[in-house]
Amino acid sequence: MKIFVNGGTGLIGSRVASRLNSNGCDVLAAAPQRGVNSLTGLGLSAAMDGADVLIDLSNSSSFDANASLNFFQRSSANLIASANKAGVKHYVILSVVGARRLPDNGYLRAKLVQENMVKNSGIPYTIVRATQFFEFIGSMMISWSVGNKVIVPQALIQPIAADDVANAIVDAALSAPKNCAFEVAGPQRFRVSQLITKYLAAIDDLRDVQISEEAGYFGAILEEDSLIPESAARLGAVSFDQWIRFKSGIL
Repeated sequence: MKIFVNGGTGLIGSRVASRLNSNGCDVLAAAPQRGVNSLTGLGLSAAMDGADVLIDLSNSSSFDANASLNFFQRSSANLIASANKAGVKHYVILSVVGARRLPDNGYLRAKLVQENMVKNSGIPYTIVRATQFFEFIGSMMISWSVGNKVIVPQALIQPIAADDVANAIVDAALSAPKNCAFEVAGPQRFRVSQLITKYLAAIDDLRDVQISEEAGYFGAILEEDSLIPESAARLGAVSFDQWIRFKSGIL
């Protein structure tokens, strides 16, 4: 089975490509630095020729609303055209849990545009919606940092390890298309304040964590359930404590 992984050198893509190679698949891990650029279309059709499965894990380099929308529209249009030409039988993408509930976040609006383009592509598909990665907690904390405090929303969060996301993507790619979306999340649910407090303690950061109703999430105000799965989700195996113990040496 030939599998084309767009964004195959990134955080999730490198993990997915490695696992698929271990499963005996013929994997092409595509990325601009390897001469394949879905945004411009450079090298795309030739690289995807003969592929059975397309996995799109590419991402916008900016979370700006216009930049994100431009990226996902252009990249998806190029991928769909090449996939139809190549006769791809299964189109798998990674999206975000809660995207439909946060319309004020321009990046998430762009992800929904990507989802709809895939649904309307005519290619059998599977959409994997993941919660926030453990690896993203540091970036979230920076966005909530104000002086010597970290001011966070009073909301629930159920983060997941990148390794568990990669496992879900691989399982989806090696299975029949679902022609729908399914959700993946970490094994534990926290208040955002609890999670950030645990993260700060693990990296010996002494700042105080405060809760504010006005604290948002990259431009969007959160409801209590905005970031958690809407229904029964596939749960990852790696807990936050396991992840932070493994990562603490390089944080």
